[in-house]
Amino acid sequence: MSSSSLTGKLEASFDINASAEMFHDMLLNRPHHVSNACADKVQACDLHEGDWGNEGSIICWSYFLEGKAKIAKDLIESVDPKNKSITYRVLEGDLMEEYKSFVAKIQATPSANGEGCVGHWVIEYEKLNEDVAPPETMLELLVGICKDMGTHLTQP
Repeated sequence: MSSSSLTGKLEASFDINASAEMFHDMLLNRPHHVSNACADKVQACDLHEGDWGNEGSIICWSYFLEGKAKIAKDLIESVDPKNKSITYRVLEGDLMEEYKSFVAKIQATPSANGEGCVGHWVIEYEKLNEDVAPPETMLELLVGICKDMGTHLTQP
């Protein structure tokens, strides 16, 4: 990324009770089940091209951000099963009205205490112009979705 004031990077870490394996598996192979964990945030995830969980596949998320229904068509750019990470590149949707590029990476690492995992989001973006705010609300939404997933995955 260039050093222009239009480019930026946001990061956030969070703890969840689900294992890194369970969390990574749901987000990668069963993202269409994410709405079961947080229907107030995610309405659906549909497969547009490829297969669930494969690099190069294209999925479309329907979600709520700041009280408005939004969509994001994402390319699964890379998957690292060993490090439990997934990188998404937004191709189309509401985010592209304000950003020239938007890449989000999620990684789940087993907690040091052996219970649950630590999730870490990194968003790298380039705004279309100076008037666009950094995507802090999007980062908060992603963390909230993941925390809801952690609760859902550990319910008896």
